[in-house]
Amino acid sequence: MDLGLKGMKAVLAGASRGIGRATAKALAAEGCDVAICARGQEGVDKVVADLKAAGAKKAIGGAVDIADAGAYKGWVDSAAKELGGCDIFICFSSAGGGPANEDTWKNTFNLDLLSTARGIEAALPHLEKSKAGSVVAISSTAALEDFFGAQAYNAMKAAVIAFAAAQSQALAPKGVRVNTISPGPIYVDDGPWAYIKKNMAAVYEGTLKNIPTGRMGNAEEVANAIAFVASPACRFMTGANIVIDGGLTKRIQY
Repeated sequence: MDLGLKGMKAVLAGASRGIGRATAKALAAEGCDVAICARGQEGVDKVVADLKAAGAKKAIGGAVDIADAGAYKGWVDSAAKELGGCDIFICFSSAGGGPANEDTWKNTFNLDLLSTARGIEAALPHLEKSKAGSVVAISSTAALEDFFGAQAYNAMKAAVIAFAAAQSQALAPKGVRVNTISPGPIYVDDGPWAYIKKNMAAVYEGTLKNIPTGRMGNAEEVANAIAFVASPACRFMTGANIVIDGGLTKRIQY
């Protein structure tokens, strides 16, 4: 299937690791020009080199603290201008899980919800000029069912879904689609589940037992779904929340 991504411009925030990195590579392999940012310049440079090797005609990157609203929004705008437009915007930034205290609430609000909102705001003038503008918000199955108790992460990821759904209604008349991807446990060698497997074996094994497919997903599987949802091949989908979890969540998906 031709996804129609060749020549499109993708701006990806927080994409030097995990699902973000895999998505950048998947889009590059489909012929997209790609801009990425993350906090560490060394990690960004490595991914940019990988994107060029994967086939990206143009790949650029910048070291940006996404918690800094001005720097982040400025980078999104400048990256889109340097690429020559923005057809796809995705923010992968996240504070991750942890006990819900004052600091984690503020940090998660900033890095999970506000980063999505700020990024869309900065990218929107460019997305509106696209013939196939697309935003993919990144949530989690932690937003859908109880997962390790009451956490700021779970609540903010639920807020991401609600915000993206509202944006899908507001932006559809402007020709911009907004969808959400909610991954379940995804194993990445340098990700949180690798740490949990090594240091919290009982938690890892207990989670694994609750996944009907008998395994955790990998970043490439999620990236392929994101590439399809973001692409012109999926042009009529907007306002959807796509769950990718190997059957972990038990609710009926509708």
